[in-house]
Amino acid sequence: METIKFKTNIKCGGCIAAVTPFLTAENGIDKWEVDLQSENRVLSVETGKSAGEVVEVIKKAGYVAEPIAS
Repeated sequence: METIKFKTNIKCGGCIAAVTPFLTAENGIDKWEVDLQSENRVLSVETGKSAGEVVEVIKKAGYVAEPIAS
């Protein structure tokens, strides 16, 4: 497992509620959180999936995620 960070357009609690079913239902995503205080709305995902796979899950939920180089 590794933690991957993404810049997102997830802006509020309502947005988090919208992506929650997608992220929690996805096998291989163990833990995640969005820092709403960050200007970039950073999503941190603990996963065995690739960054591209996580981006696709976020896209299915109707949001945009861009991996942040660590």
